[in-house]
This record gives sequence, structure tokens and C-alpha cells, in this order.
Amino acid sequence: MDITTQTQWCGIIGNPVEHSLSPAIHNAAFQKMGLDLVYLAFRVEALGDALKGVRALGNARGFSVTIPHKVAAIPFLDEVEPTAKHIGAINTIVVEEGKLKGYNTDASGALRALKEGGALLDGHRVLILGSGGAARAIAFALATGTGIAGLTILGIEETERQRLVKDLRDKTNIPIEDGPLTLDMLRNWVPHVRTLIHCTPVGMSPRVEESCVPTNLFRPELTVMDIVYNPRETKLLQEAKAAGCRTISGLEMFLNQAVLQFELWTKQPAPADVMRRVLESRFG
Repeated sequence: MDITTQTQWCGIIGNPVEHSLSPAIHNAAFQKMGLDLVYLAFRVEALGDALKGVRALGNARGFSVTIPHKVAAIPFLDEVEPTAKHIGAINTIVVEEGKLKGYNTDASGALRALKEGGALLDGHRVLILGSGGAARAIAFALATGTGIAGLTILGIEETERQRLVKDLRDKTNIPIEDGPLTLDMLRNWVPHVRTLIHCTPVGMSPRVEESCVPTNLFRPELTVMDIVYNPRETKLLQEAKAAGCRTISGLEMFLNQAVLQFELWTKQPAPADVMRRVLESRFG
């Protein structure tokens, strides 16, 4: 496509962003729909300065927001839609008439991936590893959109984890347990759940040889979902699959949330088939 002074733009803001496949799938979707839009990747450390710059630039339509800015971005926005406000984290910004509005498509994207992947949720406790923005979205989606028996949150950052647990206890009726992400805590909790969801950057490219969970904790009746999608099959998923677990790739959550982002920015149905083909082609 030709980029002109009329071309509008979207992008991803985070650190790191080098691994992101968002530019590939959104640009393919824009082209398929014949839209004069381009999607770019921005490695952002000074978040407030970056969003101030967005207000000063023309033609911006919106952004994907990724690690580590999903929670930190909220104070810089003009408005946050109710679901995202309830969660306390965003992954999407829509620019309308110079104002920045925050949304969270991680929650619905993750829940759809879990249900389509066959995870046993209703009546069972779920274990989440991590307590950042994506973990918040998934935790609230599970607590408010399913019949799970309870949630256990194991996180590395104590203050962040405690804030998430307090919010869940204040805003939902789901029994919540929590603790540090240690080997002892994993040994204590993994045997008592049917679904484990990994929500930390461990295993993400280029740290592809790392995993949070020892292989001897896997058992065939466990479903393991990793929100990391690059690589498509992380070490965690490889080892879980080898142990007979049902596995759900982060690619499914990523595709679902991206489809919703496209529709927020363009007000048009997303070409989900095109977006999936691009993702799958990137992983051979």
C-alpha cells in the first residue's frame, strides 16, 4: 500500500516489542479490508512521554499495550471502559477526537481460548502463575465469567500479587489463595488443580529454554495454557504435552484479543481467517 499524509496508524507500545507479531497480523488485516491504515511497533520506556506525544500527533487510531505497561497506562488515559476498569489493566487504546480510551480484550480472548481448548473450569480450582496485566485480565474473566471453585495466584512481585488478590476479593465472590512463585508453592498447588495458566514472560523468545514448572509436576488430567505465543510451543507446553497434558497455545488468546482490537479501531468485522493464516505462517 502507498503511505500518504492521509494514512492513519496504529501500533504496539511495550518493552520489549521485537518479538511481537501484531504488526504482521494487523497490517495483513488492514490490507485485506482495503483500509488506509498502517501498524507499527514502538519500544517504549517512558510511557507518559510516549502517550503525551500521541496526543500531539495526527492520524493515530489506536494502540496495543503490552508488557510492562498494561496497568501503568491507565492514569494517562482520558477514559477506561467498565470491564477494563474493573480489571485494573488495559491492553488496547482507542484514539477518538484526541482522547485516549482504554479497553481490555485479553479477558474475553483468554476465556474463549480456554473454553475452545477444552479446559475444565466449572467446579474446579484454577492456578495462575504471574500477577501482571494479563494475569489480572484472566483472573477477573475466570472469576466473573465461569463457575470455577476458586483461584490460586502465584506471583514473583509480592506487592503486585497482593494488589491483585485484594482486588479479586473486593470485587468477586471467588475463594482466592496466593503465594510466591516458588518450587515449594508449585509442589503444593499443582496437584490440586485441573487448569494451570502461565502468565509470566518466562519462556518468551529469546528465553526459549526456560520454564516455571518442573516436569515431574505434570499429569495427564491437567490442562496447561501458556499466554506466551512466541515461540508457538514454549518449553512449558512441550513438556506438558510430553507428560500427556492438554495444552493451549498462547496463539489462541493472542488471535482472539487481536480480532477484538481490530474491530474497536475500525468499527468493522475483522478478517479473522486472514489473521490466523498470517500467525500460523510465521510459525511454519
